[in-house]
Amino acid sequence: MKAAGTPTLLPGAGWWPRVWPWLLGLAALVFVLWLGRELGSRVQPREAFGLVRVAHGGWAGLLGVLALLGVLALTSALTVFLARNTTGRRRVGFWGVYSVQLTHLILCAVVLAALYPLIYIVLASFDTRNSLYGVSTVQSDNLLLRARIIPDMSQYGLGNYRRLVEGVTIPLWQWALLGVGALGLLGAAFSSLGSRMRPAVSGLPLAVWGQRVFLGALALWLVLLSGSQFTGSGTETKFLLHVRNTMLVSGMTGLLGILLSTTAGYAMARLRFPGRFGTLLFFIFVQMFPGFLGLVATYYLLYTLGLLGTFTGLVLAYSGGAIAFNTWIYKGYVESLPASLEEAALVDGATRWGAFWRIVLPLSGPVLVFVFVNQFIGTYAEFLISNLVLTGVDHWTVGMSLRNFVNGAFSTKWGVFAAASIVGALPIVLLFYLFQRFFTGGMTAGGVKE
Repeated sequence: MKAAGTPTLLPGAGWWPRVWPWLLGLAALVFVLWLGRELGSRVQPREAFGLVRVAHGGWAGLLGVLALLGVLALTSALTVFLARNTTGRRRVGFWGVYSVQLTHLILCAVVLAALYPLIYIVLASFDTRNSLYGVSTVQSDNLLLRARIIPDMSQYGLGNYRRLVEGVTIPLWQWALLGVGALGLLGAAFSSLGSRMRPAVSGLPLAVWGQRVFLGALALWLVLLSGSQFTGSGTETKFLLHVRNTMLVSGMTGLLGILLSTTAGYAMARLRFPGRFGTLLFFIFVQMFPGFLGLVATYYLLYTLGLLGTFTGLVLAYSGGAIAFNTWIYKGYVESLPASLEEAALVDGATRWGAFWRIVLPLSGPVLVFVFVNQFIGTYAEFLISNLVLTGVDHWTVGMSLRNFVNGAFSTKWGVFAAASIVGALPIVLLFYLFQRFFTGGMTAGGVKE
C-alpha cells in the first residue's frame, strides 16, 4: 500500500501524454545529426568573395531550427519528469520549462553573436598569412571552415605580433621601471582577491598603493619613451609609439576635462549668477550637433595659433568636445551633496575655492573617475580630428595607425591589423580593471538628487 504523500509516476490519463515529448525530441536529435551530414555533402563550389552555396540550404536551415526546438522539448520533458518523480512537485508544467529553456537558448545565441567578432579578431591576429581571406584556398569537407565561419588553424604563429615590436630597443632602466609597474599591478590584483589580503599601508589598502605604483611607473615610462627607440622598417614597427602617443593625448585630455568640467559644474550647481540657466541650455544645445561639424573651425583656430601638428593642439581640440556632458554630470553630483558641508566650512573661515577643494573634491572620487574614463575612451580610438591635426608617422595615434594597415586595396595587412587591435585594446582593459569600483558608482552619481 502506497504511503501518503508519495509522488506517483506522471499522473494523467493514457500513455500518450507521457511518451510524445520523448519521441519528438529523440526524432529531432536524430534529424539534426542527419542534417549536418547531409549539408556537408551538398556543398557546391565556391563563388565570388569566398561564399559557399548549399543546395536547398534555406529549407535545411528551417528544418534544423525545428529540430532544435524538438531537442528542447526532449530536455523539457525530462526536466518535468525528474521534478515530478524525485521532488513531488506536481505543478511543474512542460510549457513553463520549455519557455525558460528557449529563453536561455536565445540569450546564449545573442551573447555568442556579440562575442563572435572579438573571437575571430583574436584568432586572425595569429594568422601568419596576413589575410582574412586566406581560408579561401583551404579544401576541406568542413562547411564552417569553407564558409569562413571558423578560421583555418593550420598556419598560425606569433609573426604578426613580432612585426609590431621589430626594431624596438628598450634600455635596462626602462625595463626596471616596467618591472616596478608590473609588481604594483600584481600587488593590486592579489590584494583584491579577498578581504584577508588587504593589509593597510599608511592608512590605505595595498590595492590602492599597487594601483598608484603601476600608474606612476607607466606614466613615467610613457613620458620618457622616445621615437629614436623605434628603428624598424615599416609603419607597423612603430605601433607601440602610436599607442604611447594616444595614451599621452587621452590622459592629458582626461585631466583637462576633469579640470574644466568640475569647476564649471560646481559653479552651475552652487553659484547663482546672471546667464546661468542660459549657459546650461547652451550646453544641451551644443550636444545636439556632432563634433565633426566643427572641423573647419577647429582647423582654422589651430592654424592661427600655430598648433597644427602638435599634441597640444589635439588635446585642446579634444577637451572642448565633452565639457558640456561632463559639466552636467558633475553638476548633478554636486547637487546631491548636502550644502551644509560647504556652509560649515565657510563659517569656519574657508573661501568658496577652499570649500570646493577641501570638501567637495574629496567626496567626488567616483564621478571624477567616470569623467576621466569617459573622456579617455572617447578620444582613444578617435580618427577624424587626429588625422586633421597631426602629421608625420612619429605623431600618429592608434586610430591613424590602424587605418594605415587597411588603407590600400592590394596592401591590406589584416593579420597585423588584428594583432594591433588586440595590443591597442589592452590599455582600455587595464583602465577598466583599475577603476571598476569607482566607475560603476560614477555612472549614476550625476543622476541622484536629494
